[in-house]
Amino acid sequence: MRSDHRARSGLGSLLVAGLVSCTLAACGGDDAGAEGDGDRPVLTISAIPDQDPAELTAREEALADYLGGTLDVEVEYVPVTDYAASVTLFGSGDLDLVFYGGLTGVQARLQTPGATVLAQRDIDAEFHSVFIANADAGIEPIADVDGLDSLAGTRFTFGSESSTSGRMMPAYFLDQAGVDPAGDFAGEPGFSGSHDKTIDLVQAGSYEAGVLNTQVWDDRLAAGTVDQKKVVEIFRTPSYHDYHWIAGPSTDDRFGDGFTEELRAALIALDGSTDEERTVLEGYGAAAVVPTEPENYDQVEEIARQLGLVS
Repeated sequence: MRSDHRARSGLGSLLVAGLVSCTLAACGGDDAGAEGDGDRPVLTISAIPDQDPAELTAREEALADYLGGTLDVEVEYVPVTDYAASVTLFGSGDLDLVFYGGLTGVQARLQTPGATVLAQRDIDAEFHSVFIANADAGIEPIADVDGLDSLAGTRFTFGSESSTSGRMMPAYFLDQAGVDPAGDFAGEPGFSGSHDKTIDLVQAGSYEAGVLNTQVWDDRLAAGTVDQKKVVEIFRTPSYHDYHWIAGPSTDDRFGDGFTEELRAALIALDGSTDEERTVLEGYGAAAVVPTEPENYDQVEEIARQLGLVS
């Protein structure tokens, strides 16, 4: 039954991706490259839709403005409807630069040979997931990974099915505690679609517990948009590598030799030394952007293969 659910979800994602791809193609966004003023290519950027769409748009448009001014190119933010759509559109050449989670980054590189890992935020080398619970569920704080076995028998929700911090790594840690997400919860687990929605669903009591990334959780706490009388943190996982930027294989062909490295340098130059850079970094919840290597995501790929999320 669980595999049938994944198959249906995957088919739906592909259909959505196809519709988005067709829409972009109709607007000139094919892999030959959209053209801006003077027939210059437009650098298309995107990100997995893992949080509130308005906040995501503000963050990515701030990055687009920064990259446009730094690299002297026109930059367009292209929103996508789901994680699978971002991987599909990146593979077709409709997206030049995408801010991926660990899992979707691995999926994108496996499906798009020649894609280049560019950089990550300073917080991504040691990223965490946080398990939360409805305050009325009576779930006690958990001290270590083994304690996650107390979640067996609860009504539980992940985030997106393709989320590293909202699904894959939590499933890995649950498995280490002897909890099978496919059969040990009260009914099949939910998939909220985003970290923000996971908080809202658990807070409302639709699920007794859930999991999301610590950045969104901490940001929501700081913003005062979490009712801490209704939803509480119960456990933070060990760390792992997560979000990072990946450039498409045809970037140099479209923008000129060496452009991919210029793009990497522009990202790594984000250190908060100007007001514009501070605005960009604040949107990403980071103090700087730092180099990273494909090998940093070997653990993510290994776990993804164990869970059947890549082949």
